[in-house]
Amino acid sequence: MYMDTVVFAGIGTVLLILAFFGGVGAFVAKDMKKHKEKAGKKAAGGREKTA
Repeated sequence: MYMDTVVFAGIGTVLLILAFFGGVGAFVAKDMKKHKEKAGKKAAGGREKTA
């Protein structure tokens, strides 16, 4: 298989895109986990019920 500079650049670009979206996905998953713990402490609608 003929490997030209353009082929290496294309493979590098695809790897960088995958790494970027993997990082964004990891950040979103971590952030969702953090906010899920806070959401459990709140009452419905984000307001605390008072009697």
